Amino acid sequence: MLGILLLTALGSIQSQPSLPVTIPISRALIIDSVGHYSRNIVHTDAIEAELAAGKSITPEKGEQITLPDGKARVWRSAAIDAKGEVSDKRLAGGYADLVVDSLQPQSAILTAEGDALVYVNGSPRPGDVYGYGYLQLPIKLKSGRNDLLFLCTGSTLHVQLIPARAIAQFDTGDITLPDIILGRPTKMLGALPVINTTGNVERGLKIRAQAGDGPVIITSLPDLPRRMTRKVMFKFQPPLILKTGNTPLHLKLYLSGKLLDTADLSLRVRAIGDTYKVTFISNIDGSVQYYAVNPAHPLVKNPPLSALTITLHGAGVEAIGQADAYEAKSWDTLVAPTNRRPYGFDWEDWGRMDAIEVLHQALKTLPVNPRRVFLAGHSMGGHGTWQVGVWFPDQFAAIGPSSAWVSFFSYVGTKPYPDSSPIGAVLNRADNVSDTLLMGHNYAQEGIYILHGSADDNVPVTEARNMVKYLSTFQHDFRYHEQPGAGHWWDISPEPGADCVDWAPMYDFFNRHYLPIPYTVRRIDFTTVNPGVSAQDDWVTIEEQEVSLALSHIHIRVDPGLRRFVGTTQNVEFLKLDLHCLPPDKPFSVILDGQTVAHIPWPDSYTVLLQKTAGIWAEKSDMNAGWKDAVRYGPFKEAFQRNMLFVYGSHGNAEEDEINYEKARYDQETFWYRGNGSVDVMPDREFQPGKYKNRDVILYGNADTNSAWKPLLGNSPVQIKDDFAQIGTHIYHGGNLACLFVRPRPDSPSAMVAVVSGTGGEGMRLTYRLPIFLSGVAWPDCTLMSARALSSGLKGVLAAGFFGLDWGVKDGDFAYSSH
Repeated sequence: MLGILLLTALGSIQSQPSLPVTIPISRALIIDSVGHYSRNIVHTDAIEAELAAGKSITPEKGEQITLPDGKARVWRSAAIDAKGEVSDKRLAGGYADLVVDSLQPQSAILTAEGDALVYVNGSPRPGDVYGYGYLQLPIKLKSGRNDLLFLCTGSTLHVQLIPARAIAQFDTGDITLPDIILGRPTKMLGALPVINTTGNVERGLKIRAQAGDGPVIITSLPDLPRRMTRKVMFKFQPPLILKTGNTPLHLKLYLSGKLLDTADLSLRVRAIGDTYKVTFISNIDGSVQYYAVNPAHPLVKNPPLSALTITLHGAGVEAIGQADAYEAKSWDTLVAPTNRRPYGFDWEDWGRMDAIEVLHQALKTLPVNPRRVFLAGHSMGGHGTWQVGVWFPDQFAAIGPSSAWVSFFSYVGTKPYPDSSPIGAVLNRADNVSDTLLMGHNYAQEGIYILHGSADDNVPVTEARNMVKYLSTFQHDFRYHEQPGAGHWWDISPEPGADCVDWAPMYDFFNRHYLPIPYTVRRIDFTTVNPGVSAQDDWVTIEEQEVSLALSHIHIRVDPGLRRFVGTTQNVEFLKLDLHCLPPDKPFSVILDGQTVAHIPWPDSYTVLLQKTAGIWAEKSDMNAGWKDAVRYGPFKEAFQRNMLFVYGSHGNAEEDEINYEKARYDQETFWYRGNGSVDVMPDREFQPGKYKNRDVILYGNADTNSAWKPLLGNSPVQIKDDFAQIGTHIYHGGNLACLFVRPRPDSPSAMVAVVSGTGGEGMRLTYRLPIFLSGVAWPDCTLMSARALSSGLKGVLAAGFFGLDWGVKDGDFAYSSH
């Protein structure tokens, strides 16, 4: 899973500043693990329970924490050296509280490595769990004692506090830049974090960029909320460059004409034919992302369009490193997406979205043949090959997973909830999106070449062998090569390219495969567990399911000479058929599940809609407006993808408003760290629905604290206020409830609203640690829990379920706790 570290910098700093003066840390206290954590939405944590209840964590040596089972943990003193390092073998999974005694209020920049998150005087901020080293967080130190409470991931924690040097400043540790292609001057996009060190929203910031002696380009930045780090886009245009190497990129940060900060970066200049990086604006959040290209090297003049291989990197590997691991091919262009980060999302969730977004970018901008598209990947990228390949079988002619793990269930042993619990069963069904083999029969549409080393000590070879056994029961177009004695990363041939990814027999296999033209396909055998992720296979679209996120399947053929479709379905309520596979302008018939819908008139739209009602299939003229469909289906995490923006409530009391903002900031900075993201964050009073049309809205707060609630959620069957929560006819009282749910945005045909809500301050603080931007963690459409979950786990989940196709509760599928 860890992959091979082929790290390549996205941009390098030309001159290093002198070492800054650090703010001293007075003392450190540590405590062993006080909770139980897993790759599930529910975990227990005794300290988090106290934080949710509003208790300040200011421990002293010898102070005890009582766990739910009655056992106790004791805070101990720990040594912290002059470099801000604490080391203790029992620290992994535990907490460290670093005390900073400040003589006066001051703004500081916090950097740390070895933590999952940190509470700064009770306010949550993301941690550098992967050790990237660039996470710079602006914080306020109050006069007197300040507590930095870290949840630690390993036995060593390293922390540094540096005084802020400006109102806003650059963080040059995390830069996204393209490469310049020799002799091709063009406008380009880059991105780097900007830190607002003040307690005010900073408006009117600008970046002045100049590449070499090219023109100066000025980019206006979005409003930067108080004490937040956000990665922002800037534009630049290099001059005509005729020599490879590097060219400088000078950045200046201004506010109202005043210079605040500067950064001197370096751009690579690549020869035509070299591997290179391309930047683009993502539709997910409007951020700047990149992908790497290893272009085809044709051997003849006027060559045909090249094939396209999307290649997915392993954990800890940069996309450009993945592209560099291949020898250039005469017939195939290799394109490496990023997964949003070297670790990212395991090519699930936003990693999967990134792979498909880059596929579309490559098909649109590169001279490639859309019928000759392949998918390959190594280690975590091999898992991504299994996952992306199974979700989108009509997009790839062949796939090649190398050193691949199949799923979290097979590889890391993710444990499902007990199905004996109705709520556990609902939560398990939400996690079907990670269960690769549920949709495994989709692999019958793709050629498959599996590659693995017999002595792989990272991903067991049994992952490949078990897939061979599985595929042999139905797939007749696959090959398996197991390299004797090879480990996780191996290269046995003298040719350029690493054999564990650039295996010549695998690419010979790819070269013999083509995607069919969709309208020539006679038979379709397609499975999905969420139409909101993947609904279409050539000329069939599953628009709606009978049971949300359960397995849906259609096996259908077209008989053009008889002008009919014949098929069987499972868990399908609404279908759409594209009729380009039939000669036009005459009636046709459809036979589904033994029922005949005959003499259907030819539609001008070349599509026919079919709905099953009470077990009977019939033609429909249109879908029900506003109902679930393949464009927006849920569940909760699927609302974070259409140029999303975060809107936090500011109409509660001072404590509630601060909690709403802190959670929105925590999520924005977490998505920056984990997903190279950049999300607009604004208070409810600035949100104007007409100004932000068709964008997913993530709403923080409840009906009493967020003024955007009424226009977006006024008709929702889920209502949350300061003292109660309501799901349909079920009402729950108390100020310690948290609820995550998703709704269709009422003023849009495509956008959704995801809600991070709580009753009162304790309920909203409960949302601080609910995992969202973590792969392998799934939420249904709606989940309600109490603070009891932090001590009793699943028993603290009060309700969970999926809305009906009309987005209602009455016809939905909900489970309610009897506790």
